[in-house]
Amino acid sequence: MVEMTRLDIAQGDFWPCLEQRLAWEGVADETVVATVREILKAIRCRGDEALLEYTQRFDGLEIARAPELEIPISRLQAALTAISREQREALQVAAERITTYHRHQKQESWSYTEPDGTLLGQQVRPLDRVGLYVPGGKAAYPSSVLMNALPAKVAGVSELIMVVPTPKGEMNDLVLGAAAIAGVDRVFTVGGAQAVAALAFGTESVPRVDKIVGPGNMYVATAKSMVFGQVGIDMIAGPSEILVLCDGKTDPEWIAMDLFSQAEHDEAAQAILLSPDGVFLDKVTEAMARLLPTLERQEVIANSLRSRGTLIKVENLDQALEVINFIAPEHLELSVEDPQALASRVRHAGAIFMGRYTAEAIGDYCAGSNHVLPTSRTARFSSPLGVYDFQKRSSLIQCSPQGSQTLGRVASVLARGEGLTAHARSAEYRLKG
Repeated sequence: MVEMTRLDIAQGDFWPCLEQRLAWEGVADETVVATVREILKAIRCRGDEALLEYTQRFDGLEIARAPELEIPISRLQAALTAISREQREALQVAAERITTYHRHQKQESWSYTEPDGTLLGQQVRPLDRVGLYVPGGKAAYPSSVLMNALPAKVAGVSELIMVVPTPKGEMNDLVLGAAAIAGVDRVFTVGGAQAVAALAFGTESVPRVDKIVGPGNMYVATAKSMVFGQVGIDMIAGPSEILVLCDGKTDPEWIAMDLFSQAEHDEAAQAILLSPDGVFLDKVTEAMARLLPTLERQEVIANSLRSRGTLIKVENLDQALEVINFIAPEHLELSVEDPQALASRVRHAGAIFMGRYTAEAIGDYCAGSNHVLPTSRTARFSSPLGVYDFQKRSSLIQCSPQGSQTLGRVASVLARGEGLTAHARSAEYRLKG
């Protein structure tokens, strides 16, 4: 038996009930915050010494000297050789597709010259150095290595520093092999808030970076939020989400497994099915009950569906779009007859998977688009990770002698209106007569 909350848009309290199902408290408790604050301070003040202490305490890794925290590039290449041929080829295919997709995102510098000779434009440059946090040990995500590292490489980032915890020295060859394929420059066996601190502030061994990307637990997320401003960060991601809109004409077992694919991440993940066909909702529920016992992570999935999973009955596709744009899901599957027509009406979604044959899992690994997506309704104002997150822009302004006369007078009037006399006089000094 699969337990999921069922809502109908026709019920009077539908919207408050839906909002309650979407609610997720992502704020770390006071104990986590206090611990992270202490770690950040220690790393900032004592550098490698504190980094070694925390690595020994939290990861059980006995390392005498900080330089030993770095994994040689030769070890990454050895990992790539050690994994199976099938795994190596899958990583390479995924990497090629991700690289090709992200090349389309690369922004270039531009400028234009006005009739009087004044030049205006924008200079685009990559970040100098980026830090990539990768979960380690049993929680191994080589796909996240590719998704975070390759857009940075396409952007032209000079140096990519990866940190990955290796509890009791346990290294994951898939993760290290992915790092080799992605061209990661340096790798350190550190994790947790201490790794974020080392990247943000720098230590004697770990270089300071300009931006930190990559997923982690609550301690990592809290650390990232605390160092933001000192360095850039990608986002503070919440639990994984999927919203499937189906018209009732797709195999119910396909839809059931699509919902499971996100529910298996953890108990806080959210899977939502939206349909104008109430009988189809029943069929998917029956399919889930049959398929759930066949999965290794059935307990996690069951808990996720019980706590946050939702079946929603709507009257038509127009109502479905209203619900979708309210939820602003991380992953949206449009399993309908004409998905492209519907997609054009979706205002808020991290990634849109169109058609009956497009499983969300394809996007997680090898479609080419990025799987680092806005969660917890933040797709209303944010976007997937991409090359643009690893580029920065500088404005270009060059006044011609003639242009300085026109613009100087405008600036003078506005500056004096604001009471900023030095601003006004700075522009006025260049005026003739």
